Amino acid sequence: MQVELQPAEGLTRRLEIEVPANEIDEQVEKRLKDMRGRVRIDGFRPGKAPLSVIRMQYAGRVRDDVVSEVMGQSFQKAVEEKELRVAGQPSIESVEGAAGEALKFVAAVEVYPEIELGDLSKLKIETLTSEVTDEDVDEMIDTLRKQNAGWKKVRHKARKGEKVTINFVGKIDGEVFEGGSAEDVEVILGEGQMLPDFEKGLKGIKPGEPVTIEVNFPEDYQAEHLAGKTAEFEIEATKVEEQDLPEVDDEFAKKFGAESAEKLREDVRENMERELKQTMRRRNKDRTIEALTDSLEFDVPSSLIDDEAVNMRDQFVRNQMPQADASQLDPSLFREQAEKRVRMGLVIMEVVKDADLKPDDARVDEFINEIAAAYDEPEQVVAHYKGDHQMMSNARTVVLEEQAVEHILDKAKVSEKTVPFKELMNPQG
Repeated sequence: MQVELQPAEGLTRRLEIEVPANEIDEQVEKRLKDMRGRVRIDGFRPGKAPLSVIRMQYAGRVRDDVVSEVMGQSFQKAVEEKELRVAGQPSIESVEGAAGEALKFVAAVEVYPEIELGDLSKLKIETLTSEVTDEDVDEMIDTLRKQNAGWKKVRHKARKGEKVTINFVGKIDGEVFEGGSAEDVEVILGEGQMLPDFEKGLKGIKPGEPVTIEVNFPEDYQAEHLAGKTAEFEIEATKVEEQDLPEVDDEFAKKFGAESAEKLREDVRENMERELKQTMRRRNKDRTIEALTDSLEFDVPSSLIDDEAVNMRDQFVRNQMPQADASQLDPSLFREQAEKRVRMGLVIMEVVKDADLKPDDARVDEFINEIAAAYDEPEQVVAHYKGDHQMMSNARTVVLEEQAVEHILDKAKVSEKTVPFKELMNPQG
């Protein structure tokens, strides 16, 4: 086999590969002979057909199979010979060689970029830190109260956060329109359940005092027969209710598996601190890798970006539209974010290789125990991890990435910024 590597063009490498004719012909002949005892040919007893007849009927098909296999094997040998780190699958640009002739083909493939990390001591990184305050715990407990709140009738006019039960009739140009009337509709003011004009008209409504309001439907309203039109709604409230928040006592605490209100507060803080630690670690990892990645210039294999875009598309559909057909959504919508992910992944790989890092087994155990602590029966979670090869592999990858991040931070110029708990947990909030 002869291999010639053409001059580099970006990350694409072209391999001109030539396989001697005898290597192809010998395999074709051997397979044809092996077929002799298996194939049935009209006019001959099983296994008695002359090789010449078998060759006449099957030589073309067998040769195609042999050529396909030899091309795959030859490509792998060529990659090893030229010491290429290929990214993605090759594309075959040309194939030549009839029966009795040498097989010649050109395979184009992308390779991983050569990344120079540079002097990490010159890198500037700002990490985030935070803590759970008493006020944060109070707010979380208030959230639990609201999630378990009841409703009680009030006599005053409806206010934001209160629930209004209404009957309404909608008209356009004096005519009742389809879908414009309903009874016993519950609306919590301020949650954006209804169109802005409609909800604005409910503010201050009171049972026994009907109101008439105008509502402008947006131009892009989903019901085309209403888009851009103005409707008049006659609304009557049958009741107004305010939230009836439960007291934070021992009985309330038992709903969350705590024996007392004091223990509930301790549990809430512990859970918040565990989530904060995990989120802070994840965000600082991203900030560190992103800072290093942004300081470097290198090409990224388009095949890796394409694959990651498809993965992101599929994950998005699974999480947001589980009943939808993922293939109907163009993965190019995720390409920009996919390229960023691939870039950061390549940089992490380079840091791991450059620093010769290996996953610390003790830290892997610590990582698994930390995840398990959030469950009622942590021992079972740990056992499940330890018994699943893929989950253990994922855990080692996460720990190795953390070790790489620590390696970067040890060398870089690091400053620390303190942010409130809510800001760190909900950066877009």
